[in-house]
Amino acid sequence: MSSTETARPLSVAVDIGGTFTDITIQDSLSGRAWTAKTPSTPHDPSEAFLTGVRLALEAARGEAVAVGRVLHGTTIATNMILEGKGARAALVTTAGFRHVLDIGRQDIPRRVNLHAWVKPQRPVPPSRVFEVAERVSAQGEVLLPLDEGSVRVAAEACRDAGVTAVAVCLLHAFTAPGHERRVAEMLRDALPGIAVTASSDVLPVVREYERSLATILNAQVMPEVSTYVQRLEQRLEGEGIAAPLLLMKSNGGVAGAAAIRRAPAVTALSGPAAGVVGARAVAEAAGFPDIITVDIGGTSADICLMKGGEVGLTQTGHVGEWPLPLPMVDMVTIGAGGGSLARVTADGALAVGPESAGAVPGPACYGRGGTRATVTDAHVALGHLPPSLLGGRMTLDVAAAEAAVRENVAGPLGLGLHEAARGILAITDANMVGAVRVVSVERGHDPRDFALVPFGGAGPLHGCALAELLGIGTVLVPPSPGVLCAQGLLAADLKAEFSRSLPDATPEAVEAGYAELETQAEAWFAEEQVPAGRRETRRVALMRYAGQGGELAVPWPDDMEGAAAGFAAQHRALYGFDLPEGAVELVTLRLEAAGRLSGSITSTLPPGQGARPMGQHAVHFAGGTQQAALYDRATLGAEDEFSGPAIVTQLDATTLVPPGWRARMHASGALVLRRQEIAA
Repeated sequence: MSSTETARPLSVAVDIGGTFTDITIQDSLSGRAWTAKTPSTPHDPSEAFLTGVRLALEAARGEAVAVGRVLHGTTIATNMILEGKGARAALVTTAGFRHVLDIGRQDIPRRVNLHAWVKPQRPVPPSRVFEVAERVSAQGEVLLPLDEGSVRVAAEACRDAGVTAVAVCLLHAFTAPGHERRVAEMLRDALPGIAVTASSDVLPVVREYERSLATILNAQVMPEVSTYVQRLEQRLEGEGIAAPLLLMKSNGGVAGAAAIRRAPAVTALSGPAAGVVGARAVAEAAGFPDIITVDIGGTSADICLMKGGEVGLTQTGHVGEWPLPLPMVDMVTIGAGGGSLARVTADGALAVGPESAGAVPGPACYGRGGTRATVTDAHVALGHLPPSLLGGRMTLDVAAAEAAVRENVAGPLGLGLHEAARGILAITDANMVGAVRVVSVERGHDPRDFALVPFGGAGPLHGCALAELLGIGTVLVPPSPGVLCAQGLLAADLKAEFSRSLPDATPEAVEAGYAELETQAEAWFAEEQVPAGRRETRRVALMRYAGQGGELAVPWPDDMEGAAAGFAAQHRALYGFDLPEGAVELVTLRLEAAGRLSGSITSTLPPGQGARPMGQHAVHFAGGTQQAALYDRATLGAEDEFSGPAIVTQLDATTLVPPGWRARMHASGALVLRRQEIAA
């Protein structure tokens, strides 16, 4: 441990969700951790951020000067992309390629009507796409020198269009970025105060459409994200906290504020990625390397599969309607959460989500003016939740929840209150099961071979129900499931990826390419002040068979033959076959860099004295009403056991243990639930 870590041992992690902001503070000297939750403030997320930091310091009785690190997971960039509220942007591209965005790809989204689907409006219309005269070949040869006069014309057009951000994406700039960097330099000089982003700094890889989109989306969110990060730093300074601010990226690592300002699009899956990192740490401590994580918050559910403890990355991810081929944790997100609204459609069917009550007004049971039925209201109506949340700071309005379910669902459908509430939950669970099958069955994995790890504020309420639908026999509830995304920030390392596509993958070109990427990584290590002993890099090759349209990421073993064998094995595992005589192409080099931090979220529970319920609570199951034992999780020790029906309460979440399930506290603090009929 360094002297800085000893002098400033506190780490504060803040994850802002759609309904609640979760906070965890940890003392690296004692290993103790404290958690807190506060309602999110959608009008200005930095307010909830600062409130959370204050709550954390109060809980830990810590001083601001003792904070050595502040970590943050944010959905600012995600929400701006999803809602189309980014900066007014322009695209500057090579002459003749003005319509790359409109042409796009020939495919359409999965599960849509081929005849009814309408191509969405592009984030930058053709009227704000401006061309410059230049041309570089796919091999990096300059075919037409850059006409700087055309750049000045494009700058004037950007000014006339009233844009506040400009994306520069020139043809084949990933092979020779000189023209593109000169264009960006000229635009910055001609348009002071305007955010300018070049594709060679965001995504220097093949595929003009995806590269253009990634650069545009990065440009659109850059002004707002930069302002937000600056506001956070100012608020921390005002609190007397001089610690560096690290933000979670979509790849499951964190990076400093300066790196995020340059490429804010890398935070598109910031919060969900942190949860996956936290779930891996919890599962590893409990001895479960193969897991399926289900993060159920207020507005969405994020599902990820991990085999052998490896968090998979993908470069074919999407944010809303747009492909965003930046490295991100491989997960599926759907609009299903505790705040998801239930409604009866015009044809008399019950639908749940993706619309959410959010933080304001929130579910009816929160007593903030909400009158529409949500998933949380259904849980309250069935008795799945005790009368209060947040350690007694929030009292639930049971009557309001029941009224919302009756008026919005039960009455229109002619159902009883409990029947309607179960219908809401059944639809929500079915939607999540479909998403789990996408990451498991559709990729050659049997979900029954995995343990289910539910977390988020609503996750432990759904865990056993989802497991029964999927045939999974083990559910692992983390020690602090409601704030696991915040805790995952504490377990994350500094991470960055550096990529470059090659026009010709000769051994010499590959080695030179990796050497260039390693130089970039060393500069990043220096910027992030990573000590030499904590620096790690890993070479990865993106490969495909000749004629294929997508690549697979393969660890690079320093020779093409070994990489090709690894590619064939991975292709066989994913698709069920390989092509022994097929030509294998190396398309893109990627270097994964990591700066190892000293954070940990695992601990050891003292031996239990036997599980003792603190009371009983009526729960309405499909088989009838039963009295469920109420347990305070803080009183449970290692190896304490009990059977359902039971409800386990804690500050940040509530766990429902249905009849037929048995719970055991693991020494790591995880609550292991097993179906009794298949328990060993």
